[in-house]
Amino acid sequence: MDNKTVIPIIVGIIIVIIGIVVIINEEPNIIEVEDTMDKEILPEEEAIPEIQEKLDELEKINLENEYRPKEREWITSGPFQLDRSEYVLGEKIFLRIGGLTSEEKGQVAFLRPLNGTHYSVYWTIPFDGAEKSAFNYYLQPQLSKRLGYCTADDFVGEWRVVFRGTDYPNLEFKITEDILTGDEEDYEPVC
Repeated sequence: MDNKTVIPIIVGIIIVIIGIVVIINEEPNIIEVEDTMDKEILPEEEAIPEIQEKLDELEKINLENEYRPKEREWITSGPFQLDRSEYVLGEKIFLRIGGLTSEEKGQVAFLRPLNGTHYSVYWTIPFDGAEKSAFNYYLQPQLSKRLGYCTADDFVGEWRVVFRGTDYPNLEFKITEDILTGDEEDYEPVC
């Protein structure tokens, strides 16, 4: 055998021996985990008053910020009823229509405030007593860049509900600047 074939064989044997030594000396990747299922974690004695104070403070804040819808009061104009006179942003406006005569046909127009004296049509709902004498409708004002409703301010204020095609008096309700908990991101400016 010549040197050209002996050297690669020796190098190969050395690599195999090094590999075996590494494998034998390698520690297994096993982690011991303590069973804590039935153990109670107790804070240090001197930390308890501070922790309890913070927990009480957080609970107080949660109670203050907890959303509680107003009681339904059903403001009425003829066969048309709204469930409340005041809503927060993100809350659904519930319109109940019941007892339309077969001759009553028109539109319910929700008018949002532009300023203290002017309004703009936000949404219309057609009705025809000959087809349906009663139905319910939910409406939730939402921002829309395409429609030009860019900020929550576009909805805050005194709204009117007009019953086109009838002689029923308008209804009014208010949307406050408060936002329903959890819906804050829905009222971030879009334009």
